[in-house]
Amino acid sequence: MKSRLVLVLGLVASVAASTALAQKKYGPGVTDTEIKIGNTNPYSGPASAYGTIGRSEAAYFRMINDQGGINGRKINFISLDDGYSPPRTVEQVRKLVEQEQVLFLAGTLGTPPNSAIHKYVNAKSVPHIFVNTGATKWGDPKNFPWTMGFNINYQAEGHIYAQYILDTKPDARIAILYQNDDYGKDYVKGLKDGLGDKAAKMVVAEASYEVTDPTIDSQIVTLKASGADTFFNVTTPKFTAQAIRRIYDMGWKPLHILNNVSTSVGAVLTPAGVDKSVGLISAAYLKDPVDPQWKNDPGFKEYSAWFKKYYPEGDINDGFNVSGYLIAQGVVHVLKACGDDLSRENVMRQMTSIKDLQLPMMLPGIKWNTSADDYFLIESAQLSRFDGKEWVRFGKIIGK
Repeated sequence: MKSRLVLVLGLVASVAASTALAQKKYGPGVTDTEIKIGNTNPYSGPASAYGTIGRSEAAYFRMINDQGGINGRKINFISLDDGYSPPRTVEQVRKLVEQEQVLFLAGTLGTPPNSAIHKYVNAKSVPHIFVNTGATKWGDPKNFPWTMGFNINYQAEGHIYAQYILDTKPDARIAILYQNDDYGKDYVKGLKDGLGDKAAKMVVAEASYEVTDPTIDSQIVTLKASGADTFFNVTTPKFTAQAIRRIYDMGWKPLHILNNVSTSVGAVLTPAGVDKSVGLISAAYLKDPVDPQWKNDPGFKEYSAWFKKYYPEGDINDGFNVSGYLIAQGVVHVLKACGDDLSRENVMRQMTSIKDLQLPMMLPGIKWNTSADDYFLIESAQLSRFDGKEWVRFGKIIGK
Protein backbone atom coordinates (compact mmCIF):
# COMPACT_ATOMS: atom_id res chain seq x y z
CA MET A 1 0.00 0.00 0.00
CA LYS A 2 2.81 2.34 0.93
CA SER A 3 4.66 1.62 -2.29
CA ARG A 4 1.47 2.35 -4.29
CA LEU A 5 1.03 5.62 -2.44
CA VAL A 6 4.62 6.62 -3.17
CA LEU A 7 4.09 5.75 -6.84
CA VAL A 8 0.88 7.80 -7.04
CA LEU A 9 2.49 10.75 -5.30
CA GLY A 10 5.43 10.49 -7.67
CA LEU A 11 3.10 10.53 -10.67
CA VAL A 12 1.23 13.53 -9.27
CA ALA A 13 4.49 15.37 -8.74
CA SER A 14 5.63 14.51 -12.25
CA VAL A 15 2.37 15.76 -13.79
CA ALA A 16 2.57 18.93 -11.72
CA ALA A 17 6.11 19.53 -12.87
CA SER A 18 5.14 18.96 -16.50
CA THR A 19 2.20 21.32 -16.13
CA ALA A 20 4.46 23.97 -14.64
CA LEU A 21 6.88 23.61 -17.53
CA ALA A 22 4.05 23.90 -20.01
CA GLN A 23 2.66 27.08 -18.45
CA LYS A 24 2.80 30.19 -20.54
CA LYS A 25 4.82 33.16 -19.38
CA TYR A 26 3.69 36.55 -20.59
CA GLY A 27 5.16 40.01 -20.32
CA PRO A 28 3.23 43.26 -20.89
CA GLY A 29 1.28 43.45 -24.12
CA VAL A 30 0.91 39.68 -24.56
CA THR A 31 -2.23 37.54 -24.42
CA ASP A 32 -3.18 34.21 -25.95
CA THR A 33 -4.19 36.09 -29.09
CA GLU A 34 -1.96 39.18 -29.31
CA ILE A 35 1.60 40.50 -29.04
CA LYS A 36 1.99 44.28 -28.85
CA ILE A 37 5.16 45.72 -30.36
CA GLY A 38 6.08 49.42 -30.30
CA ASN A 39 7.94 51.49 -32.88
CA THR A 40 8.73 55.09 -33.79
CA ASN A 41 9.61 56.36 -37.27
CA PRO A 42 9.87 59.78 -38.91
CA TYR A 43 6.73 59.79 -41.03
CA SER A 44 7.12 63.57 -41.16
CA GLY A 45 9.97 66.07 -40.86
CA PRO A 46 13.47 66.27 -42.35
CA ALA A 47 14.08 62.52 -42.31
CA SER A 48 10.66 61.46 -43.61
CA ALA A 49 12.28 59.47 -46.43
CA TYR A 50 12.85 56.82 -43.76
CA GLY A 51 9.11 56.59 -43.03
CA THR A 52 8.74 53.86 -45.61
CA ILE A 53 10.76 51.57 -43.34
CA GLY A 54 8.04 51.63 -40.71
CA ARG A 55 5.38 51.08 -43.37
CA SER A 56 7.23 48.06 -44.76
CA GLU A 57 7.56 46.60 -41.26
CA ALA A 58 3.83 46.99 -40.75
CA ALA A 59 3.20 45.37 -44.14
CA TYR A 60 5.34 42.35 -43.23
CA PHE A 61 3.49 41.88 -39.95
CA ARG A 62 0.18 42.01 -41.84
CA MET A 63 1.39 39.07 -43.88
CA ILE A 64 2.39 37.17 -40.72
CA ASN A 65 -1.03 37.85 -39.21
CA ASP A 66 -2.75 36.63 -42.37
CA GLN A 67 -0.79 33.41 -41.97
CA GLY A 68 -2.09 32.95 -38.44
CA GLY A 69 0.39 35.01 -36.46
CA ILE A 70 3.10 33.64 -34.16
CA ASN A 71 1.86 30.47 -32.46
CA GLY A 72 -1.68 31.75 -32.89
CA ARG A 73 -0.95 35.25 -31.61
CA LYS A 74 -1.43 38.21 -33.94
CA ILE A 75 1.17 40.99 -33.93
CA ASN A 76 -0.23 44.39 -32.99
CA PHE A 77 2.44 46.72 -34.41
CA ILE A 78 1.96 50.22 -33.03
CA SER A 79 4.17 52.62 -34.98
CA LEU A 80 4.09 56.32 -34.07
CA ASP A 81 5.48 59.36 -35.86
CA ASP A 82 8.31 61.14 -34.03
CA GLY A 83 9.37 63.43 -36.90
CA TYR A 84 13.03 62.58 -36.13
CA SER A 85 12.68 64.92 -33.12
CA PRO A 86 14.20 63.50 -29.90
CA PRO A 87 11.72 65.24 -27.53
CA ARG A 88 8.86 63.85 -29.57
CA THR A 89 10.45 60.39 -29.55
CA VAL A 90 10.53 60.49 -25.74
CA GLU A 91 6.85 61.44 -25.68
CA GLN A 92 5.84 58.70 -28.12
CA VAL A 93 7.93 55.98 -26.45
CA ARG A 94 6.50 56.82 -23.03
CA LYS A 95 3.07 56.40 -24.57
CA LEU A 96 4.04 53.02 -26.05
CA VAL A 97 5.58 51.72 -22.82
CA GLU A 98 3.28 53.21 -20.18
CA GLN A 99 -0.08 53.45 -21.95
CA GLU A 100 0.01 50.85 -24.73
CA GLN A 101 2.05 48.45 -22.56
CA VAL A 102 4.03 47.03 -25.50
CA LEU A 103 6.17 43.95 -24.92
CA PHE A 104 9.15 45.60 -26.58
CA LEU A 105 10.30 48.27 -29.03
CA ALA A 106 11.64 47.20 -32.42
CA GLY A 107 13.15 49.13 -35.32
CA THR A 108 12.96 52.58 -33.72
CA LEU A 109 14.78 54.80 -36.19
CA GLY A 110 17.56 57.37 -35.90
CA THR A 111 20.54 57.95 -33.64
CA PRO A 112 19.35 61.20 -31.99
CA PRO A 113 15.81 59.85 -31.34
CA ASN A 114 17.10 56.58 -29.90
CA SER A 115 19.74 58.36 -27.83
CA ALA A 116 16.92 60.30 -26.17
CA ILE A 117 15.17 57.11 -25.00
CA HIS A 118 18.26 54.96 -24.37
CA LYS A 119 18.42 55.37 -20.59
CA TYR A 120 14.66 55.37 -20.14
CA VAL A 121 13.99 52.02 -21.81
CA ASN A 122 16.90 50.38 -20.01
CA ALA A 123 15.71 51.72 -16.66
CA LYS A 124 12.29 50.27 -17.47
CA SER A 125 13.81 46.93 -18.63
CA VAL A 126 12.05 47.18 -21.98
CA PRO A 127 13.75 45.35 -24.87
CA HIS A 128 14.88 48.00 -27.35
CA ILE A 129 15.88 45.80 -30.27
CA PHE A 130 16.80 46.00 -33.95
CA VAL A 131 17.46 49.69 -33.32
CA ASN A 132 17.57 51.16 -36.81
CA THR A 133 20.85 53.05 -36.61
CA GLY A 134 24.44 51.89 -36.54
CA ALA A 135 25.70 53.93 -33.60
CA THR A 136 28.34 51.98 -31.70
CA LYS A 137 26.57 52.71 -28.40
CA TRP A 138 23.85 50.16 -29.23
CA GLY A 139 26.36 47.38 -28.60
CA ASP A 140 27.06 47.98 -24.90
CA PRO A 141 25.61 45.01 -22.98
CA LYS A 142 27.39 45.93 -19.76
CA ASN A 143 25.76 49.35 -19.38
CA PHE A 144 22.66 49.00 -21.58
CA PRO A 145 21.66 45.32 -21.60
CA TRP A 146 18.19 45.95 -23.07
CA THR A 147 19.34 47.72 -26.26
CA MET A 148 20.61 46.04 -29.46
CA GLY A 149 21.13 47.63 -32.88
CA PHE A 150 20.34 46.43 -36.38
CA ASN A 151 22.73 48.14 -38.80
CA ILE A 152 26.45 47.52 -39.10
CA ASN A 153 27.93 49.90 -36.56
CA TYR A 154 29.05 53.22 -37.97
CA GLN A 155 32.59 53.03 -36.64
CA ALA A 156 33.12 49.64 -38.28
CA GLU A 157 31.75 51.05 -41.55
CA GLY A 158 34.08 54.04 -41.21
CA HIS A 159 37.01 51.61 -40.84
CA ILE A 160 36.02 49.94 -44.12
CA TYR A 161 36.13 53.27 -45.97
CA ALA A 162 39.45 54.20 -44.36
CA GLN A 163 41.01 50.94 -45.52
CA TYR A 164 39.72 51.51 -49.06
CA ILE A 165 41.22 55.02 -49.14
CA LEU A 166 44.56 53.81 -47.77
CA ASP A 167 44.67 51.01 -50.35
CA THR A 168 43.62 53.02 -53.40
CA LYS A 169 44.42 56.65 -52.66
CA PRO A 170 47.07 56.84 -49.91
CA ASP A 171 47.79 60.52 -50.59
CA ALA A 172 44.12 61.54 -50.43
CA ARG A 173 43.09 64.94 -49.12
CA ILE A 174 39.82 64.23 -47.34
CA ALA A 175 36.92 66.58 -46.63
CA ILE A 176 34.14 65.42 -44.31
CA LEU A 177 30.53 66.58 -44.04
CA TYR A 178 28.66 65.14 -41.08
CA GLN A 179 25.45 65.54 -39.10
CA ASN A 180 26.27 67.21 -35.78
CA ASP A 181 25.16 64.42 -33.45
CA ASP A 182 26.19 60.96 -32.30
CA TYR A 183 25.34 59.49 -35.69
CA GLY A 184 27.66 61.80 -37.60
CA LYS A 185 30.45 61.81 -35.03
CA ASP A 186 30.48 58.00 -34.85
CA TYR A 187 31.22 57.74 -38.58
CA VAL A 188 33.94 60.39 -38.38
CA LYS A 189 35.60 58.59 -35.48
CA GLY A 190 35.51 55.30 -37.39
CA LEU A 191 37.14 56.84 -40.45
CA LYS A 192 39.86 58.60 -38.45
CA ASP A 193 40.56 55.54 -36.32
CA GLY A 194 40.86 53.51 -39.52
CA LEU A 195 43.31 56.00 -41.01
CA GLY A 196 45.37 55.80 -37.83
CA ASP A 197 48.30 58.18 -37.48
CA LYS A 198 47.74 59.37 -41.08
CA ALA A 199 44.36 60.90 -40.22
CA ALA A 200 45.75 64.27 -39.07
CA LYS A 201 47.47 64.82 -42.41
CA MET A 202 44.84 63.28 -44.70
CA VAL A 203 41.74 64.97 -43.28
CA VAL A 204 42.05 68.56 -44.49
CA ALA A 205 38.57 69.90 -43.78
CA GLU A 206 35.45 69.11 -41.77
CA ALA A 207 32.02 70.72 -41.70
CA SER A 208 28.87 69.81 -39.79
CA TYR A 209 25.19 70.64 -40.13
CA GLU A 210 22.10 70.44 -37.94
CA VAL A 211 19.19 68.22 -38.94
CA THR A 212 16.96 71.31 -38.82
CA ASP A 213 19.11 73.24 -41.32
CA PRO A 214 17.37 73.99 -44.62
CA THR A 215 20.46 73.37 -46.74
CA ILE A 216 24.13 72.37 -46.64
CA ASP A 217 25.21 74.45 -49.67
CA SER A 218 27.58 76.69 -47.70
CA GLN A 219 29.31 73.67 -46.13
CA ILE A 220 29.91 72.12 -49.57
CA VAL A 221 31.41 75.38 -50.85
CA THR A 222 33.76 75.53 -47.85
CA LEU A 223 34.83 71.91 -48.21
CA LYS A 224 35.56 72.28 -51.93
CA ALA A 225 37.70 75.35 -51.19
CA SER A 226 39.93 73.20 -48.97
CA GLY A 227 41.40 71.55 -52.06
CA ALA A 228 40.17 68.12 -51.00
CA ASP A 229 40.08 65.38 -53.63
CA THR A 230 38.09 62.92 -51.48
CA PHE A 231 34.71 63.60 -49.87
CA PHE A 232 33.25 61.56 -47.01
CA ASN A 233 29.52 62.24 -46.97
CA VAL A 234 27.90 61.44 -43.62
CA THR A 235 24.36 62.71 -44.15
CA THR A 236 20.73 61.61 -44.02
CA PRO A 237 18.72 61.37 -47.29
CA LYS A 238 17.52 64.98 -47.69
CA PHE A 239 21.04 66.37 -47.24
CA THR A 240 22.65 63.58 -49.26
CA ALA A 241 20.55 64.54 -52.29
CA GLN A 242 21.47 68.20 -51.77
CA ALA A 243 25.18 67.40 -51.51
CA ILE A 244 25.22 65.25 -54.64
CA ARG A 245 23.49 67.94 -56.69
CA ARG A 246 25.64 70.78 -55.33
CA ILE A 247 28.93 68.94 -55.91
CA TYR A 248 27.93 68.13 -59.47
CA ASP A 249 26.74 71.65 -60.24
CA MET A 250 29.99 73.14 -58.88
CA GLY A 251 32.10 70.89 -61.08
CA TRP A 252 33.86 69.40 -58.07
CA LYS A 253 34.89 65.81 -58.79
CA PRO A 254 36.21 64.20 -55.60
CA LEU A 255 36.20 60.51 -54.80
CA HIS A 256 32.76 60.58 -53.15
CA ILE A 257 32.22 58.09 -50.32
CA LEU A 258 28.65 57.93 -49.02
CA ASN A 259 27.49 56.35 -45.76
CA ASN A 260 25.28 53.29 -46.16
CA VAL A 261 22.19 54.79 -44.51
CA SER A 262 21.56 57.10 -47.50
CA THR A 263 22.21 54.85 -50.48
CA SER A 264 18.63 54.18 -51.59
CA VAL A 265 18.38 54.60 -55.35
CA GLY A 266 14.67 55.33 -55.20
CA ALA A 267 14.59 57.67 -52.20
CA VAL A 268 17.96 59.43 -52.51
CA LEU A 269 19.88 59.03 -55.76
CA THR A 270 16.91 59.43 -58.10
CA PRO A 271 15.82 62.73 -56.51
CA ALA A 272 19.47 63.86 -56.55
CA GLY A 273 19.88 62.78 -60.18
CA VAL A 274 21.28 59.36 -61.03
CA ASP A 275 23.56 60.96 -63.64
CA LYS A 276 25.00 63.15 -60.88
CA SER A 277 25.49 60.12 -58.61
CA VAL A 278 27.74 58.08 -60.90
CA GLY A 279 30.91 56.92 -59.14
CA LEU A 280 29.64 57.09 -55.57
CA ILE A 281 31.27 54.52 -53.27
CA SER A 282 29.49 52.94 -50.30
CA ALA A 283 29.33 49.74 -48.26
CA ALA A 284 26.47 47.28 -48.69
CA TYR A 285 25.13 44.29 -46.78
CA LEU A 286 21.56 44.09 -48.09
CA LYS A 287 20.42 43.12 -51.57
CA ASP A 288 19.62 46.16 -53.68
CA PRO A 289 16.14 45.76 -55.22
CA VAL A 290 17.21 47.56 -58.42
CA ASP A 291 20.24 45.33 -58.97
CA PRO A 292 19.43 43.13 -62.01
CA GLN A 293 21.58 40.27 -60.73
CA TRP A 294 18.84 39.44 -58.21
CA LYS A 295 16.10 39.23 -60.84
CA ASN A 296 15.90 35.42 -60.62
CA ASP A 297 17.13 35.13 -57.04
CA PRO A 298 14.63 33.12 -54.92
CA GLY A 299 14.99 35.54 -52.01
CA PHE A 300 14.26 38.55 -54.17
CA LYS A 301 11.34 36.80 -55.86
CA GLU A 302 9.83 36.14 -52.43
CA TYR A 303 10.44 39.76 -51.44
CA SER A 304 8.91 41.06 -54.67
CA ALA A 305 5.79 38.91 -54.29
CA TRP A 306 5.34 40.10 -50.69
CA PHE A 307 5.86 43.73 -51.72
CA LYS A 308 3.29 43.63 -54.52
CA LYS A 309 0.66 42.05 -52.28
CA TYR A 310 1.21 43.82 -48.96
CA TYR A 311 2.80 47.16 -49.83
CA PRO A 312 1.62 48.01 -53.37
CA GLU A 313 1.56 51.73 -52.62
CA GLY A 314 5.29 51.69 -51.83
CA ASP A 315 8.28 52.01 -54.17
CA ILE A 316 9.85 48.60 -54.73
CA ASN A 317 13.04 50.32 -55.94
CA ASP A 318 13.51 52.01 -52.57
CA GLY A 319 16.17 50.06 -50.69
CA PHE A 320 14.94 51.37 -47.34
CA ASN A 321 12.05 48.92 -47.62
CA VAL A 322 14.52 46.04 -47.56
CA SER A 323 15.67 47.25 -44.12
CA GLY A 324 12.09 47.23 -42.85
CA TYR A 325 11.48 43.78 -44.31
CA LEU A 326 14.60 42.37 -42.63
CA ILE A 327 13.91 44.00 -39.27
CA ALA A 328 10.40 42.52 -39.31
CA GLN A 329 11.83 39.11 -40.22
CA GLY A 330 14.24 39.43 -37.31
CA VAL A 331 11.38 40.20 -34.93
CA VAL A 332 9.45 37.15 -36.17
CA HIS A 333 12.57 34.96 -35.75
CA VAL A 334 12.95 36.10 -32.13
CA LEU A 335 9.24 35.68 -31.30
CA LYS A 336 9.20 32.15 -32.72
CA ALA A 337 12.29 31.30 -30.67
CA CYS A 338 10.55 32.60 -27.54
CA GLY A 339 7.79 29.98 -27.84
CA ASP A 340 5.28 30.47 -25.01
CA ASP A 341 7.78 32.33 -22.82
CA LEU A 342 6.96 35.80 -24.06
CA SER A 343 8.58 37.62 -21.17
CA ARG A 344 10.84 40.59 -21.74
CA GLU A 345 13.74 38.63 -20.27
CA ASN A 346 13.29 35.80 -22.76
CA VAL A 347 13.05 38.22 -25.66
CA MET A 348 16.55 39.42 -24.78
CA ARG A 349 17.79 35.85 -24.29
CA GLN A 350 16.69 34.98 -27.80
CA MET A 351 18.10 38.24 -29.22
CA THR A 352 21.48 37.35 -27.78
CA SER A 353 21.36 33.77 -29.11
CA ILE A 354 21.18 34.35 -32.87
CA LYS A 355 23.59 32.02 -34.65
CA ASP A 356 24.58 32.16 -38.33
CA LEU A 357 21.18 33.42 -39.44
CA GLN A 358 21.25 33.97 -43.22
CA LEU A 359 18.15 35.84 -44.35
CA PRO A 360 17.31 35.86 -48.07
CA MET A 361 17.61 39.63 -48.61
CA MET A 362 21.06 39.87 -47.00
CA LEU A 363 24.04 39.74 -49.35
CA PRO A 364 25.42 36.20 -49.74
CA GLY A 365 27.90 35.35 -47.02
CA ILE A 366 26.67 37.94 -44.52
CA LYS A 367 25.09 36.28 -41.49
CA TRP A 368 23.56 37.48 -38.24
CA ASN A 369 25.28 36.48 -35.02
CA THR A 370 24.89 37.68 -31.44
CA SER A 371 25.84 36.58 -27.96
CA ALA A 372 25.49 37.83 -24.41
CA ASP A 373 28.81 39.64 -24.87
CA ASP A 374 28.47 40.68 -28.52
CA TYR A 375 25.46 42.85 -29.32
CA PHE A 376 26.55 43.70 -32.88
CA LEU A 377 24.19 41.83 -35.21
CA ILE A 378 25.82 42.64 -38.57
CA GLU A 379 29.60 43.03 -38.67
CA SER A 380 30.57 42.73 -42.33
CA ALA A 381 29.87 44.46 -45.63
CA GLN A 382 31.04 44.74 -49.24
CA LEU A 383 32.02 47.88 -51.09
CA SER A 384 29.92 48.96 -54.06
CA ARG A 385 30.02 51.67 -56.71
CA PHE A 386 27.00 53.38 -58.32
CA ASP A 387 27.13 53.17 -62.12
CA GLY A 388 24.16 55.37 -62.94
CA LYS A 389 21.61 52.57 -62.68
CA GLU A 390 22.50 50.42 -59.70
CA TRP A 391 25.12 49.75 -57.07
CA VAL A 392 27.77 47.36 -58.39
CA ARG A 393 29.60 45.40 -55.70
CA PHE A 394 33.33 44.89 -55.90
CA GLY A 395 36.04 43.32 -53.78
CA LYS A 396 35.49 40.82 -51.01
CA ILE A 397 33.28 40.80 -47.92
CA ILE A 398 35.04 42.89 -45.29
CA GLY A 399 34.62 42.41 -41.55
CA LYS A 400 33.86 39.43 -39.34
